[in-house]
Amino acid sequence: MKIQDIIATDDQNAIVAEMQTKRYIATPDIKAAEKALDPGQHDVFNKGLRPDKKVRVDPEDVDENTTKVVTESGETKPGFRYEPVARIGLDIPKLIVNRHASMIFGNEVGLICDPSDENQKTVLSVMNKIRNAVKEKTINRKVAKILFSCKEVAELWYAVPVDRNHPEKRSAKYGISTPFKMRCAVLNPMEGDQLFPYFDETGDMIAFSRFYYRQDQQLKKHTFFETWTDEEHMVWERIGSGYQPIEGFGDTMNPTPQENAIGKIPVIFGHQDATEYENVMYLIERLEKLLSNFADTNDYHASPKIFVTGQITGFSKKGESGAILEGDEGSTAQYLSWANAPESVKLEIETLLKFIYTLTQTPDLSFDSVKGLNLSGVSLKLLFTDAYLKVLDHREVFDDYLQRRYNLLSAFVGQMDVTLRDAADQIEIEPEIHPFVVTDDAAELQMWQNGNGGNAVMSLRTSVQGAAHITGVADVDKELEAIQEETDARNAFSLSEPTDIMDSGDDEGAKTGAQATQTTADDKLTGNAE
Repeated sequence: MKIQDIIATDDQNAIVAEMQTKRYIATPDIKAAEKALDPGQHDVFNKGLRPDKKVRVDPEDVDENTTKVVTESGETKPGFRYEPVARIGLDIPKLIVNRHASMIFGNEVGLICDPSDENQKTVLSVMNKIRNAVKEKTINRKVAKILFSCKEVAELWYAVPVDRNHPEKRSAKYGISTPFKMRCAVLNPMEGDQLFPYFDETGDMIAFSRFYYRQDQQLKKHTFFETWTDEEHMVWERIGSGYQPIEGFGDTMNPTPQENAIGKIPVIFGHQDATEYENVMYLIERLEKLLSNFADTNDYHASPKIFVTGQITGFSKKGESGAILEGDEGSTAQYLSWANAPESVKLEIETLLKFIYTLTQTPDLSFDSVKGLNLSGVSLKLLFTDAYLKVLDHREVFDDYLQRRYNLLSAFVGQMDVTLRDAADQIEIEPEIHPFVVTDDAAELQMWQNGNGGNAVMSLRTSVQGAAHITGVADVDKELEAIQEETDARNAFSLSEPTDIMDSGDDEGAKTGAQATQTTADDKLTGNAE
């Protein structure tokens, strides 16, 4: 579809305005997301919501930090100063985001594909090389963190020359000869990208636009608006109160969109209805307030205090051992203690943490939580059931998201090598997400071995390769040769070692004993033995 098919006008301002109108989804609150992810912006640090403590100061104790109170007559009355209160912020929202991103993309995404011919095998191979070159595992985690933090994200795929100074230069890095290499840019709303998907009445995205900002060498900020359809690409710059096509896209009077050669919008857009931490922000704020108040209480009451009844006539000196207090008859002194309040605070803190993890389906993997566990096999999987269910919820977004990515990549491969275009159009690739799983390797191996009747479930080579990250083996072939040499040596030793059948002391007796043994065995087989 061409831009003129969406809005038939030559007014560039009208085109830019139209491309922002068909989101049909709420614009994310970036300020709220930034506040949640930055503990320094939480309410506990807001002096309007949590003011410092106002402390009364007698006139004789007034110092440079004290506000004096002077009456109209010039009399100085007790003044006051502000004592800073404790402010404890917790980075729990970011922990929730990072942990969910690790759960869904802790392992590499697999591709389910059954190539029907050599060209399709080549397409699949090229795509895997592209995925490795752009570090797709890192991109996946970055995309997930942005989506979980502010509800939407996008990625832009584009091809650049292998050598910008020599555009004709070709490379076989991907297994085919091509003058291009692939790049992927992640569009992050929290870094200034404003995303505008344009949906038709059926919910299909027929165009995608974004606002973004760039600074020139004089640090002047320029605002750009960029639009893609499956056929065209156009960029405008904001000049004053209007928009003008930038160089390479025609002039103000005759804008000329560039052709989109791959026939697909080169942008993958992802959206979810709420951030991962949105439903527990009140609990987090309550926990921060509770910890801050408790810290203030400790500042005032952690040191021992003595309550005295009557008149104390003598005090011990600081550091004096066996110190005593002297007082008049009937006077008493006792330490003040806070018996019940700390337990109630401890209970509320533990309860808040429990509900924060439970409501967000976040596994609590802190050291104190796992140090006493001695689970194996099925028990480990059951422990992480809630987190795995959350991964299934995330797959409602990411299954489609990744499917669009690989459809787009196959289209790029068809353009990079025209001989593969038909294969790229026909190939069917399905992404397979492998979430992070805590397993007991020994128990799982035993399960598969039992299912195979107790026989071996892998070759020696596979075992050596699988253990390489533990043993540090770098060359599997050399290790197999060493194992074979040791095995041959043990077998040779066992075959050459003599075994005495009878301890008779002479060779003749041994031969006689052996013959007698053989005769007895033959008689048993023929039935002649008594």
